[in-house]
Amino acid sequence: MMLNTIITGVTAYISTSLDYLLILMVVFGGTPKHQRGLVYIGDIIGTSVLVAVSIILAYALGFVPQPWLLGLLGLIPIYMGVHLLFGEEDDADAKVNNTMAKHMNVIWKVALITIATCGADNIGIYVPLLTQLEHSAVPLLLITFFVMLTLFCTASLLLSRIPQIAHLLDRYGRYITAVVYCLIGFGVLWEGGTVQHLLHL
Repeated sequence: MMLNTIITGVTAYISTSLDYLLILMVVFGGTPKHQRGLVYIGDIIGTSVLVAVSIILAYALGFVPQPWLLGLLGLIPIYMGVHLLFGEEDDADAKVNNTMAKHMNVIWKVALITIATCGADNIGIYVPLLTQLEHSAVPLLLITFFVMLTLFCTASLLLSRIPQIAHLLDRYGRYITAVVYCLIGFGVLWEGGTVQHLLHL
């Protein structure tokens, strides 16, 4: 029973977060070294929100939202990418004097990108999974998700430190991040069927 729950949790997390490994790598590469721990915190918050929503939908409401509605989450990374490309160069390091404000800026951005990137996949898979599990198995599933999240963050950080990648991200990090955000957003909108749904209205 316990082993089955762990295997299920590992499989579900990998299937919904494999493409997120690259995104985390870009985020780590574009974040100052002294703030990289905040990326981990932001990822925990974003993932916690998705898991909490999935639990509510599974047990309180008992349904999975229409995929095209979840696809609207793609608008979040598109906005962030466009703002990064065309907004003023007001990096938190240069213009914000308050340390707490700088930290919160990194945390909420990572949390939002986690929700937007993984939202449709996670909710779509976690809700049916949670409805099939016994209540006693849910805590173990959540611990499995937390361990997998930690492993993914560690792997992404290590990959971002490879000299060639680190140099590329250091030089072009702002633009790479912006393009990746926009591509993520359009991908979420398309895969969720949001674009197709709106075209057929």
